Amino acid sequence: MQRVRMSLPYFKDFGWEAEVVTVDEQYADVVKDDLLVQSIPTGIKVHLVKALSKKITSKFGLGSIALRSLPYYRTTVNNLLKNNKYDLIYFSTTQFPVCILGPYWKKRFKIPYVIDMQDPWHSEFYKDKPKEQQPSKYWFSYHLNKYLEPLAMRQVDGLISVSDAYINDLKTNYPELIHVPSSTITFGAFESDINIAFENQSKFKPLLQAGFKNIVYVGRGGMDMCKAIIPVFETLKKGLIARPELFSKLKFYFIGTSYAPAGKGIPTILPIATLYNVNSMVIEITDRVSYYHALSTLLQAEALFIPGSEDPKYTASKIYPYLLTRKPLLAIFNKKSNAVKALNECADGAMVLTFDEGSGEITDSLYRLFVDWGNDLFKPVNLSEKFKKYSAKTLTLDQTQLFNRAIKYFETKNKNS
Repeated sequence: MQRVRMSLPYFKDFGWEAEVVTVDEQYADVVKDDLLVQSIPTGIKVHLVKALSKKITSKFGLGSIALRSLPYYRTTVNNLLKNNKYDLIYFSTTQFPVCILGPYWKKRFKIPYVIDMQDPWHSEFYKDKPKEQQPSKYWFSYHLNKYLEPLAMRQVDGLISVSDAYINDLKTNYPELIHVPSSTITFGAFESDINIAFENQSKFKPLLQAGFKNIVYVGRGGMDMCKAIIPVFETLKKGLIARPELFSKLKFYFIGTSYAPAGKGIPTILPIATLYNVNSMVIEITDRVSYYHALSTLLQAEALFIPGSEDPKYTASKIYPYLLTRKPLLAIFNKKSNAVKALNECADGAMVLTFDEGSGEITDSLYRLFVDWGNDLFKPVNLSEKFKKYSAKTLTLDQTQLFNRAIKYFETKNKNS
């Protein structure tokens, strides 16, 4: 949703008229943010679809909004395609089961489709992990995704992804994708969001404690982030012993770490902090917060922290909102993540560390940084000229160029068949 929302102000600049088909918010159980509509240009057509009641489907173990809305997407878009002329269907969502409608619409209405891989759809990453490290309902989602992904991928006319690795894996798994147009396009930096968050800070419940140096991360948790988080807690433990008067001023927040409904999330960060005896310095809020509540909280922090996954394919789409705050920033990623290159390219003053560095070297760097923060020495991030290439407008241009290539690929393939 966020990629499309940030692109809507710019599609027309590059010769495209966009219409949005999305689930009516009354059927979704996610945190809602009414301010999101402020960033959407007037005149954009938005078609709302229904979904089956979760109260009914959950009795059969099915809560996914993608599965609940699938028949309604089919009916709504069928009517649109019957009565209007469209050039392309663009799936930009992590609710991937909806994408299986692409081949159906392509066959029935002779229209190409593009899929945006913001995350892996079917993944083997958790298959050999202990059950306690696997996501909720992993067995069901693993087998469902393994069946559905090929249905959508074998007919797709274009691929967009936040990571080269996601596209490479797909082309390895599906040889028919070798010649399909593809582009790696990260999420863009959308300055308007920071302005909206700043102007509406009074509307949100404060989450940070006064009297501390508050360091904030907003986003999912999970055991795959241990390699980024453990060095931080090791350093905090060392600092509490060596310089308690300084390190006790620091407070780390991990907000919105679970995808579970409000009040039902299981902490994944605080137990690690407890193991290192630094739980007094760590607050984990598992409940998700709204998008602008998250941005508002980042703006109120003294510094920000972005932990990356041990999965080298993982890219943190959230890094650009973090950078737009210009707040002091610590980021720890797998060395192969494309977030490392982006941060080093355009975030002067950020501390960017990677897993491949020796443990001692990481903790030494962290110790010096935390001493500075404890002494109120916060170094704001300066954005370089190269940051412009990550703007939402620039990346919308990249998307439309891929759209044009996908249409040409579809037309050429039809002509030759």
